[in-house]
Amino acid sequence: MWKLFWSMLKFGMVGLLGMAIDFGLTWICKEKLKINKYVANGVGFSFAVVNNYFLNRIWTFSNKNPQILNQFMQFLLVSLIGLSLNTLVLYLVHKKLNVKFYFSKLIAIGIVFIWNYFANLYFTFQ
Repeated sequence: MWKLFWSMLKFGMVGLLGMAIDFGLTWICKEKLKINKYVANGVGFSFAVVNNYFLNRIWTFSNKNPQILNQFMQFLLVSLIGLSLNTLVLYLVHKKLNVKFYFSKLIAIGIVFIWNYFANLYFTFQ
C-alpha cells in the first residue's frame, strides 16, 4: 500500500512540474503568441509529456526497460488519450458549463491525472 502511495505521490510531483510547463507554455502561446487556445493547450501538454516521461521513467517507476523508444511510444499513446480526455473535459467545462478557461484546464488536468497514473502503471511501466 505504501509503495502505491509513494509512487502516486512521485507521479503527482512530476505532474505538478509538468502542469507548470503545460500552463506556462499554454499561456505564452495563447496570450503572447495569440495562438488558438485549444492549439495552445496541445503545445503546452506536448512539452509536458516529454518532461514527464523521462522523470517518471527514472524517478517514479525506476524503470530500466532498454527499449526506451517503444516505451516512450506507449507513454505517448497514454498521453494522447489523456490529451483527448483533457481537451474534451476542457471544452465541456469551459464552453458548456461556462467556467473560466484556466479553471476548466485545472479540472481537466485533475481528471486526466487519474487516467495517466493507472494507465502508465499497468501499461507503460509494468
